[in-house]
Formats: sequence, structure tokens, C-alpha cells
Amino acid sequence: MKPFEKFTGTTLPIDRANIDTDTIIPKQYLKSVKKTGFGPNLFDDWRYLTTGEPGQDHSKRKLNPEFIMNDPMYKEPSILLARDNFGCGSSREHAVWAIMDYGIKAVIAPSFADIFYNNSLKNGLLPIIATAIDMDSLFIKSMEISGYSLTIDLVKQRVVDTDNFSLSYDIDEFSKYSLLEGLDDIGITLKLKEKILNFEKEYRKKAPWFFDQF
Repeated sequence: MKPFEKFTGTTLPIDRANIDTDTIIPKQYLKSVKKTGFGPNLFDDWRYLTTGEPGQDHSKRKLNPEFIMNDPMYKEPSILLARDNFGCGSSREHAVWAIMDYGIKAVIAPSFADIFYNNSLKNGLLPIIATAIDMDSLFIKSMEISGYSLTIDLVKQRVVDTDNFSLSYDIDEFSKYSLLEGLDDIGITLKLKEKILNFEKEYRKKAPWFFDQF
């Protein structure tokens, strides 16, 4: 997991509520657990006019011209805007992987499904909760201004643009530390490797019979 750094990126406004994980990445793509390669299938059913399958050359599929991802105005965004209850449905981590593989670093919405929110934090994707009023402002600007961009600062917990828009957001200290350091649960555990090995060494002296079982 890469450390999360302050960045400025363009937005992709998907003005819909209750976007579930099967919409984010359909079930037929869940066979792989590589965490990469899912970007071409993000919002697959909305993005293409034909049904896709794993291993297919998705560059040759017919795009849905009505879907906002296919609008040249929103080329290579790194911030996704959505409405309430984003990431509801099943608990698949693939939804987070697909969003990140597409190049999205942060999602801003009024609310998130709990499991999706936690999966995001554990994989390096920053979920930002904003008020409905702030979201309305962001959607209006994103749809009216070509290349509309935001700067996201995790250290200061601020989102700003170049036109006096600013919002602050909450994040627990442990998740903030993990994102800034680029550490997932395994990485955090490995930082304590020496303490763990010393504990095992001392415990082996106190209870050798326990280790003889294995």
C-alpha cells in the first residue's frame, strides 16, 4: 500500500444514490484476487452497451455514450463524487480495487456503507463524508466546469478548490496514520516484528511444553 499524499485531481461526478458493489464491479469479475486489472470493468454495466466477461479485450467493446465516464470532459479523474449510501450491497473488496485501479484516490459522498468504508481505508482509498449541501456545490461545479479539480490534504483533513470552496472531514487517528504511512494490517504488524519475536522467545522459556505441540 502506497503512502497517501496531498494531491490535486479532477473529479468524476456520478449523481446517483445507493450505488452498490455489484454495480461498481459485477460479480463475473470476482474470480481474480490480484487487486489489479479491474479498472476497465469499473461500473461495467453502465459503462458499456454489451455484457463483459473476464479476459475479454474491453477496449473493443461498445461504450455507452450516455454514461458520464465516457464523456471526454471527465478524462482520467482521480476523485469520485457520489450520493448517499455509496458502496452498499455485498462486502467485496474488489469494488475498492476496481475504483483504485481506474486511478481514483478518494471518494466523496454524504454517506458510505460501513463495510465499503472500512475496506477503502484498509486498501489505501480515502472515503470522505461531506454534507448534502457541499455535495450539491461539488456536483454543480463538476458538471459546469471542464476539468474541475480539488486538492485533498489528509494531514489537515481539508478539501479545497481554487474558487473559495472548502470543507473539512473527519477520520479516526489510526486510519489516518495507516494511510499516511502506507501501511495495511500486515504492514502494521510487521513494524512490531522484533517485539513479537522477543515475546515468543521469552514465552518459549516460560512454557516450553506449549511449543512442543507444534
